[in-house]
Amino acid sequence: MDWREFKQAGHWPTLLSAFLYFDISFMVWVVLGPLSLYLTEDLGLSIEEKFGVVAIPILFGALLRIPLGMLADHIGPKRAGQLGQLIVMTGLAYAWLFGLHTKLEVEILGVILGVAGASFAVALPQASRWYPPKFQGVVLGIAGAGNMGVVLDSMLVPWFAETYGWQSVFGFLLIPLVIVFLLYTWMAKDAPDQRTPVTLQNYAAVLKDVDTWWFMFFYFITFGGFVGLGNALPLYFTNWYHASGIAAGMMVAIVVFAGSMFRPVGGWLADRLGGIKTLQVLFSVVALSYLSIAFFPEGPAPAEEIMATAKVGGWDLMDLPAIAWGAVLVFFVGAMALGMGNGSVFQLVPLRFRNEIGVMTGLVGAAGGIGGFFLAKTLGWSKGMTGDFSVGFWIFTGLAVLGLFGLAVVKTRWRTTWGAVSGAKV
Repeated sequence: MDWREFKQAGHWPTLLSAFLYFDISFMVWVVLGPLSLYLTEDLGLSIEEKFGVVAIPILFGALLRIPLGMLADHIGPKRAGQLGQLIVMTGLAYAWLFGLHTKLEVEILGVILGVAGASFAVALPQASRWYPPKFQGVVLGIAGAGNMGVVLDSMLVPWFAETYGWQSVFGFLLIPLVIVFLLYTWMAKDAPDQRTPVTLQNYAAVLKDVDTWWFMFFYFITFGGFVGLGNALPLYFTNWYHASGIAAGMMVAIVVFAGSMFRPVGGWLADRLGGIKTLQVLFSVVALSYLSIAFFPEGPAPAEEIMATAKVGGWDLMDLPAIAWGAVLVFFVGAMALGMGNGSVFQLVPLRFRNEIGVMTGLVGAAGGIGGFFLAKTLGWSKGMTGDFSVGFWIFTGLAVLGLFGLAVVKTRWRTTWGAVSGAKV
């Protein structure tokens, strides 16, 4: 790719600000994942309730993407993005100043954090509209690399909660939120192309197209797997491998780093090789990763005196048993494939639905969020009902295999119809 041509083709300050907006929003969206280790202990929740709490922001991040995407089409992506950021900052400020004392209060905050997750429906179309078809894979890969926010969460939130208490985490999060809000207000600019306000009828019309459902299913697997793991793995590592809160956070950071960093690579590969071929390889890797981890045994528990050394006690990072590091390696490979799959799906979406990119971003992004909710809830259900997590991972292995079957069904038709006139590899 000619990077000089790429730089001249669009508006890089908007691309950068879209990345920052999605990055910090993603970090806030999934904060209950690592924070749940501390917050839910004080509330005395069961293991299924803990997984349920961390799944709520994912669900509402999915459900709110459609209305926020519609709002962006009516008032412009920039104004919609500013409004979303202000709502989230207000919710975090309340949690910081007044605390969360019941499960219901945590769930209400989870709904507000869903607004941060819905930023996907604003940031990606805002960046996409500035660039021609041949750059869509890399542009949406860069804008979507905001997934890095979950890496920062996993690394920093347990340490802050352990050192200063979990309530202080919300105050610390406000600092980067305010900075990014100011940068976004200064740098972001809506593309000059004419926006057509989107109505529910537009969504209904797009949903009549079978390709819409295929894209939603593929993203349910890739993004759902990534964000679901990002929120569920802190609880998984502390329960299955008896890691301390800080160690579990670092383990998750290693895993989700792969998915975050390789999303643009997935878009780039899809631009060069075609999104279908890339997804076929990636779904195979995802299925093998889930299947392998389903057979990993529970790790040994440390002595009681080790468990008592921290608010969420357990093995320190350097003392983890070998089986735990083996799981991190498998999850790392799987998350890398999931992240690349995210970029690959969104190389294809704007080629098929160029004129409906706002609608499709909302729908496909919502499906991805629902996939994350489903994964977190399924793992919680699996542990609560059977005593381990195997059934949950078997279910998602099956979904990845179904994704491969779906690609086999659509590839010839896609390549010989809209793919043949798209100007890019499909």
